[in-house]
Amino acid sequence: MGEKKVSLPAKLINGGVAGLVGVTCVFPIDLAKTRLQNQQGIQVYKGMLDCLAKTVRSEGYFGCYRGAAVNLTLVTPEKAIKLAANDVFRQKLSKDGKLPLWGEVLAGCGAGTCQVVVTTPMEMLKIQLQDAGRLAQAAAPGPAPSLVGPSSQAQSTPPPRPSATGITMELLKTRGLAGLYRGVGATLMRDVPFSMIYFPLFANLNALGRESASGQADVQARAPFWQSFVAGCSAGSVAAVAVTPLDVIKTRLQTLQKGAGEDTYRGILDCTTRIMRREGPSAFLKGATCRALVIAPLFGIAQGVYFLGVGETVLGLLG
Repeated sequence: MGEKKVSLPAKLINGGVAGLVGVTCVFPIDLAKTRLQNQQGIQVYKGMLDCLAKTVRSEGYFGCYRGAAVNLTLVTPEKAIKLAANDVFRQKLSKDGKLPLWGEVLAGCGAGTCQVVVTTPMEMLKIQLQDAGRLAQAAAPGPAPSLVGPSSQAQSTPPPRPSATGITMELLKTRGLAGLYRGVGATLMRDVPFSMIYFPLFANLNALGRESASGQADVQARAPFWQSFVAGCSAGSVAAVAVTPLDVIKTRLQTLQKGAGEDTYRGILDCTTRIMRREGPSAFLKGATCRALVIAPLFGIAQGVYFLGVGETVLGLLG
């Protein structure tokens, strides 16, 4: 029996629900990734676990979710566009139900390009909110604040925390709409190669073991949930680590506030050369483990929900 084609509204619902669930699960690790990638001079954190522990001590548990509201608001259209666009491109490029490797790569390229419309402003706002805690800790060196008893530095009032609304209004007022799309070139450089690696790899891993009697891959059969989940995790982690250097460049370019002695950059080439000269090639892999730990479950959950058909169920209940 042929697999029932999924409507575009169902694809959008699947992508949105998957994004919400995935981001909620892995956001603290993403926050650690941003803070580690932005470290230049003062090494506030020694690694991911140290970053999370210091964040909880100084900002509380919900400090690990600083900037999550922006992600949860915009991840629905972002993931919906990414998954739906890839699916549409794959259908358009398929001939007789078969899609060559070049078609898979091209479909991923198209999906990555489409999502940047939402991804760039989302990342721009999220990074400012995530990095605010690192800047506050770097500006006030010393032991982490005690959870019991008054602070010995109570007289120094910390600067007010930025808000997504405040940052948005300030950027629109001073730089116009282009301010929200700062770093769009670097975002494209990261997301297009990511999608070109991720989607073909996922499709091939997801098709493993589904063969017809003739020995050809049975594209009509739906993969079981566990296979979609594992394929999403595996493809996501490989693609995430592969584009980590580009993610470091994007994060540095989109960070508006810098700590004392930290570089500001004029563009992608300037950022690349300064990082290489001042910090060495290893700096381009900062946060690689965090990225793998974020993207793997994020896309595993996304593909699991997508193939479970949550969108079809929702539309069925509404209809």
